[in-house]
Amino acid sequence: MHFQQLQYFVAVAETRHFTRAADLVHVAQPSLSQQIKALERELGADLFRRARGNITLTDAGEALLPLARRILADADTARHEVQELAQLRRGRVRLGATPSVCTGLLPDVLRAFHDRYPGIRLLIEEGGSHDLVRELARGALDLALVVLPLPTPSPALTTVELLREDLVVVSSPDAPRPGGGRRTVRVADLEGERMVMFRHGYDLRELTVAACRAEGFEPDFAVEGGEMDAVLGFVRAGLGVAVVPRMVAARSGRGLRVTPLARPGLHRTIALAHRSDVAPPRAARELQRMLLER
Repeated sequence: MHFQQLQYFVAVAETRHFTRAADLVHVAQPSLSQQIKALERELGADLFRRARGNITLTDAGEALLPLARRILADADTARHEVQELAQLRRGRVRLGATPSVCTGLLPDVLRAFHDRYPGIRLLIEEGGSHDLVRELARGALDLALVVLPLPTPSPALTTVELLREDLVVVSSPDAPRPGGGRRTVRVADLEGERMVMFRHGYDLRELTVAACRAEGFEPDFAVEGGEMDAVLGFVRAGLGVAVVPRMVAARSGRGLRVTPLARPGLHRTIALAHRSDVAPPRAARELQRMLLER
C-alpha cells in the first residue's frame, strides 16, 4: 500500500468522480484509476461501486476512508513538524522597526536570538510606523515593532504591547542646560530652545510637535530632517536639543547630557505587530517570544 494510493482513494471518495479526483490531485485520470485498482488488488476488495455517473463506496471503502484520512493527516502533521524544526536551523525573519527601536531595544534581543539560532538570517527594515504597517499588510514583513496608537488602525493586524518608554531631552554638555538648568524640564520650557528635529514620518517628530503645540507654541527648528544617528550627532555638536527615548539616550554614550521631563512627561508605547490572517513562520514566532519575554 502506497501513500499516493491513499491520497487518490480519498480524493475519489470525496468527489465521487474519477476525473474530478484526478484534477484535484493533479494527475492524469488513467493513472489515478490504475493506482486505485492496484490498491484494491493489494487489499483484496473492491473499494468503489462503479456505475455510470454514480461512484459509491463499498463496505470495504467505508471502512478504509477514516483510516486513510487519519494516515494522511498524520503524514501532514509529521511534515509540518519537521519543517518547523528545520525553520529554526535555517531560514529568515523579516522584522520591521522604527529607527529609535533599532537603536534602543533590538540589539540585545537580536544578539540573544542569533546566538541561539545562528542559521537564521535577520532582515531588518527601518521605517516609521505608517510605512511598517503597510509593509506588514502586503506580506513584506513577518513582524514589526511599531509605536501605538497606529497612524491608521488596521483590523487586519494583531498588536501586543511590549513596553511604555519615557522620553527625555538630550543636549550637548557644552551648551547651557535646557529649562534654565533645572534637573527636570517641562515641555513648556522648550519654548525658545533651538531644536534638532527628525524627518517627516518619524513617530517622535509627530509626538514632539504635538506636545509643543499642546503647550501653545511651535517648536523652533535649528536642524530638521535627520535620522536618529544624525539627530544625536547634531545635538552633540551643540546645534540644539532633541526629545528622544530614554533607552536611546542611555545607549548613546558620551557627548550627551540627558535631562528628564517633569511629570507627567512624555511617553510612547512600543508594540509588536503581525498580520491577523497569517501566522508568522516558526522562526518569527520564536523571535516574537524572545521579545515578549525580554
